[in-house]
Amino acid sequence: MSGKDKLDIFPTRMALTVMKARLKGAQKGHSLLKKKADALTMRFRQILGKIVEIKELMGEVMKEAAFSLAEASFVAGDFSPMVVENAQKAQLRVRAGKDNVAGVVLPVFEHFVDGNNHFELAGLGRGGRQVKGCREKYTKAVELLIELASLQTSFLTLDEVIKMTNRRVNAIEHVIIPRIENTVAYINSELDERDREEFFRLKKIQAKKKKLNAEREEMAMARLAELGVSDFGELQDRERASAAAAVTGGGLNDDADDQDLLF
Repeated sequence: MSGKDKLDIFPTRMALTVMKARLKGAQKGHSLLKKKADALTMRFRQILGKIVEIKELMGEVMKEAAFSLAEASFVAGDFSPMVVENAQKAQLRVRAGKDNVAGVVLPVFEHFVDGNNHFELAGLGRGGRQVKGCREKYTKAVELLIELASLQTSFLTLDEVIKMTNRRVNAIEHVIIPRIENTVAYINSELDERDREEFFRLKKIQAKKKKLNAEREEMAMARLAELGVSDFGELQDRERASAAAAVTGGGLNDDADDQDLLF
């Protein structure tokens, strides 16, 4: 196992506990990021489907709006100077909002109407219906453009976040988790090797003690053989008898060997 495949750590029981906790955390993080990536991908596909649908609808709406403008210009003449003159501020406005998808903030654009219509008198002389229809067609086209802009912005944001999340998932799955698992396996192997060495050392010590005890027993048996006894019990009996004889043999009544004293 090379150094790149595992973490540089001293193999101890505490290190093994820490590595197991880190492995559990990495696995849980991988699971959460995988779920997040799946949720973002689902929303990404939904947005993609809406973008395709709105773009197809946008072509039809713009075609109808262009035809309506040509019809209004044919009936009412050139009414663009009157529109420019009466335009003071935009009636159709856009505000930005936020949408949260699995912790990712997506920008959302919404349209709303602010103020009154300044073009109510446009086409009053002639072509009023065509001018009003043209305005409605282009208003619908602008609303679709705003919705399309919101979807495409969310689409690009989700695309970047999904790529980043997938990179993290792959890094945890193929780099971090295998490295921690290799580290745990390395620590386990080192601890097992230590246990085997300790067991072998204890066996050697026990064998050496047995050898010393056997040598002592041989020496003791040789000593007993020299003394002419068979076991330690007989030796102890003989020693006790000798001690008793020494005590009783030298009493006051025994004067056989006493010499005469001259005063």
